Amino acid sequence: MIARNTVLLTILCLIFLSSSTAIGTSIDFNVSEIENDDSIYWTVSPQRSDNFNFGDNFYTTYGGPDLKAHILGNNEFSSGDIYNLNINLANKGTITGFEIENEADDDLDIKLQAIEKGYETERTTAIGITSVLLSPHSFIDVKSGPQESGTLRSGEQTQSSPKFIVDIDDDAPAGTYFLVLRTVYGYQENVQVSGDELTAEGNIKDVEIGMWYEARSQNHTIPLIIKKEANFEVVNVTSDLRSGEGGVLKVTYRNTGNLPAKDATAKISVYTPFSTTDDQAFLGTLEAGDTAQGVFSLNVDETTISKNHSINSEIRYEDTESKTQLSDTMKISVQTLPAISLKDKILGNTWILVILVILMVASAGMVIYMKLIRKENKIRP
Repeated sequence: MIARNTVLLTILCLIFLSSSTAIGTSIDFNVSEIENDDSIYWTVSPQRSDNFNFGDNFYTTYGGPDLKAHILGNNEFSSGDIYNLNINLANKGTITGFEIENEADDDLDIKLQAIEKGYETERTTAIGITSVLLSPHSFIDVKSGPQESGTLRSGEQTQSSPKFIVDIDDDAPAGTYFLVLRTVYGYQENVQVSGDELTAEGNIKDVEIGMWYEARSQNHTIPLIIKKEANFEVVNVTSDLRSGEGGVLKVTYRNTGNLPAKDATAKISVYTPFSTTDDQAFLGTLEAGDTAQGVFSLNVDETTISKNHSINSEIRYEDTESKTQLSDTMKISVQTLPAISLKDKILGNTWILVILVILMVASAGMVIYMKLIRKENKIRP
């Protein structure tokens, strides 16, 4: 992902240069790299055309744009969610110095020198900023492509911040991770001012101003914190739910997070063909890695057919700061079975069979006993 976006940014640099003000018909490129404590810069420099003459250049100016980037708002996130990441860009660029290349020899040069110095201060402006957010972590996926932020003068910050969609995996471990925001922009590298002569009014006749632009790329470190918290998953489901009957649904939950969940209560949300008046089950306190079983009573519509159904479940709990939290929605897969016939119920229930045998034996014994009584009464004189 990073290599692909690096190529993309290089292309953006070249596109910028091809559309920027330049003198000459053929352009070759030099690439230089500068590193400081905050950022890494790449500067893509077109070779100056022969007819762009800096022999009369009055100043060489040092300094340039310096973009700073940070996440707007809280930078703590939960695993298993998708977020819109808003990043603020601010231009802290400064002019660090001027070096005089040519002294002013006359009034014309003095005026030209002043004009050039005024333009040289624009060197700190970042032009046509484009940003790409890169993630070196497999469990943090940046869904958005390059974002444009316009132009920032020194001291300005973005009015419309670059926005990136970030997807954090369910199993992302808690901790602090660093993303890379790569910005590419153009800036004014140098200015040349020339004029023919001063008029009687003191104005310069036929003023020409040549501006040379370069493209630069900066890398910015963006810290992102995945919070320590309780997290849950369904690890086992057992049920005996038949058409037209009531049954029990047993669901085992595990705290897969790294913090305990106090006074946890599981809740299910049921729809046709299910109904219930018992949609909550108290789980108690689940330490990290603990499991607990929730038991729910369900009724099944008599018209339902045998198939798999999905039931939503959530867990409400107190975190380590005694704040009430609600887990992400979990899916419970439940199968409904056809109703059991009376014959199958009897044959499948050992106790019913035993009772029936006892009743049959007792009935037979009663019949024999009654016959013996009648026979005995007939024999008596």
